[in-house]
Amino acid sequence: MVSNEKRVLASDTSQKVGEKVVLFGWVQRIRDHGKITFIDLRDRSGFVQCVGEGLPKVSPESVVEIKGEVAERPEKLINKSIKTGKVEIQVESLEIISKANEIPLPLDTDGHDIEEPVRNKYRYLDLRRTRMSKNIRVRSQVANFIRRFLINEDFVEIETPILTKTTPEGARDFLVPSRLQQGKFYALPQSPQQYKQLLMVAGFERYFQIARCFRDEDPRADRAYGEFTQLDLEMSFVTQEDILALTEKLFTDLVKEVFPKKKITESPWPRISHKEAIDKYGSDKPDLRKDKKDPDELAFAWIVDFPLFVEQSEEDYFHGSGKADFAPSHHMFTAPHPDDVKLLDKDPTKVRGLQHDMVLNGFEVGGGSVRIHQPEIQEKVFDLIGFSEKQKKEFEHMLTAFSYGVPPHGGIAPGIDRFTYVALGETSIREVMAFPTSASGVTAIMDAPSKPSQEQLKELGIKVVKKSK
Repeated sequence: MVSNEKRVLASDTSQKVGEKVVLFGWVQRIRDHGKITFIDLRDRSGFVQCVGEGLPKVSPESVVEIKGEVAERPEKLINKSIKTGKVEIQVESLEIISKANEIPLPLDTDGHDIEEPVRNKYRYLDLRRTRMSKNIRVRSQVANFIRRFLINEDFVEIETPILTKTTPEGARDFLVPSRLQQGKFYALPQSPQQYKQLLMVAGFERYFQIARCFRDEDPRADRAYGEFTQLDLEMSFVTQEDILALTEKLFTDLVKEVFPKKKITESPWPRISHKEAIDKYGSDKPDLRKDKKDPDELAFAWIVDFPLFVEQSEEDYFHGSGKADFAPSHHMFTAPHPDDVKLLDKDPTKVRGLQHDMVLNGFEVGGGSVRIHQPEIQEKVFDLIGFSEKQKKEFEHMLTAFSYGVPPHGGIAPGIDRFTYVALGETSIREVMAFPTSASGVTAIMDAPSKPSQEQLKELGIKVVKKSK
């Protein structure tokens, strides 16, 4: 049971010398010196040393209540490396609230040397380690700063549906069967792309959300399999310059507040054409740090003037019919550069798109574009990427909406997980996600995906057929 006495956090004990306090938390470390026992007690704020005689035996990571008096440590025993290093708690009583069994993985290291399947299996324990707790809290600070900044800039936060329609526009969709309309499926959104454009038609002008996105694509160190979180942002009556300026201010200010020790290499951020990036750096996401060994250096850059189209291959079947020569470089809603519109009929390979990629330390951490708002140009792009009449009908809702007055609009979608992982200098994007999916597609803790029961399949009208080898 938790006592009725007011709880004090570990971090606040430094200001309560001579006072009686009640602490709750986890036993981080035990040092038993016979009659005297030292315990480091951890809570959400940090930890503090507790010392007492004749204390009950307690195992590491057990949850306890400690009552005692805050005392100053002797000068020679002050620990200057921690916030509570000048004080200790002289324990009067210790109650074990929940005893912990032997912990199956060490928590006093950074965890990088532990195999990922083990860390994911016991993720609720892995998140107790100092590094992981810090990462998740920093990620929260990033999202909170973004929300405050954009609301102050007159943006409206709007949620869009998670159960939506499958359309051929990017990576492979995750499908969800409908029980009420058997044989039909929802798709989990790869991004809120179409919804945010429809919100511009609706007249909101400035929209954002911290959006969950779902893509069935191969995992990489900088990309999580299955689901991730991005800042989704769209504005009306803007130029590409307006989008870049606002985003640059947002992340420059964010770094100053959330990552005060980090230094931005160059400001304003460099703007590099796609051609120059490839010719000069051999990459469309160059690492522009002056000292690549410096973990506190953040080199932002904008890559612009991408080609609107790339040559279509068999791997691009989900973009179009596979019968055209072109696939969208970004996505099919990206507007062509105004100076290149006439080339759509003459030489589409020379058309530049109003696409912009946000690059940080050699990683693409966000991408966006000015969108097509003229139905006739959207139809032209559909034709160039080989859409059949049936595929065009998949986007009839957008083309219809655009016939009722649509403002010029555009936006960007920086990855919250990806930006945080790069800014922290972590080894993988999964290090800033509370419950990530492994490289093999298995969800932490829950062992998803799993097999549904026959009753569930019958209710959905689905029969699973095993693929022959």
